[in-house]
Amino acid sequence: MVRSVVLGCGAYLPARVMTNHDLARIVDTSDEWILERSGISERHIAADGELTSDLAAAAGRDALAAAGLGPEAIDLVLVATATPDRTFPATAARVQAKLGITGGAAFDLQAVCTGFVYTVATADGLLRSGVARRALVIGAETFSRILDWTDRTTCVLFGDGAGAIVLEARPGEPAVGERGVIASYLRADGRLEDLLYVDGGPSSTGQVGHLRMAGREVFRHAVTNISEAVETVLRQTGLPADAIDWFVPHQANKRIIDATAKRLGIAPEKVITTVQVHGNTSAASVPLALAVGVADGRIRPGHLVLLEAMGGGFTWGATLLRW
Repeated sequence: MVRSVVLGCGAYLPARVMTNHDLARIVDTSDEWILERSGISERHIAADGELTSDLAAAAGRDALAAAGLGPEAIDLVLVATATPDRTFPATAARVQAKLGITGGAAFDLQAVCTGFVYTVATADGLLRSGVARRALVIGAETFSRILDWTDRTTCVLFGDGAGAIVLEARPGEPAVGERGVIASYLRADGRLEDLLYVDGGPSSTGQVGHLRMAGREVFRHAVTNISEAVETVLRQTGLPADAIDWFVPHQANKRIIDATAKRLGIAPEKVITTVQVHGNTSAASVPLALAVGVADGRIRPGHLVLLEAMGGGFTWGATLLRW
């Protein structure tokens, strides 16, 4: 059996930090209002001319360094993003060029905030099938470019950033004690599109558009759907929730994270939370949180790590892996 093993993890955040107090100067809001509803204090905003591919390449470079690998070692580049540089080519192809990777395949995957979880599962399948040997898997977003900065219900929630991991195909056993991706569960329900979407696109308006969200309904579906995904993965592996060493959720809202962990019976001290300083970075949020947990020494080799996310579509899913 082939297992997809994590060799390295990396991250990149734009230099500009926008605090809640900064936002209060441009829209009718306050630090207290934002904190109470989301748990967010600040977020990073890409500089003028700083592209999603720039963020992705920086995170990818960091992950390669952590893995001790050069660009020649990678034969698959996958980028999860809802904010590509261009309609085409794929942002992944531009990242491939920026990193000096000249072999293998490169493509984007669009599942909004669930993008990284979807992309890890996709890379795992391609590695196990023998299509590639090592994959650079990236979640990268510049959501600041699709926000309506007059809408205080959405513009206060999101930020920009990128996170990445390197996965390698290695011989292994199916036992849950083995390093690598153990199980994934992916779902979508396109009937719920109108609760979270962007009101533009090449074939509809010919313009990029802005993010629109029905916050209360999204919250309700998020807790239910995320819990379903996690419970399904645990049931597939026969593991109880208390076997998880680290829960790395999508960083959308502190209240969603807390409610989901409580419903699943995961202790608060096992939850890695970065939403307070990153905001919601969509497909980048899970790998950014992973990178924080690795950098500060919490996530260590052998730990059982559970990833989950839900995004527009709706899409949702979970991945369990042994670090």
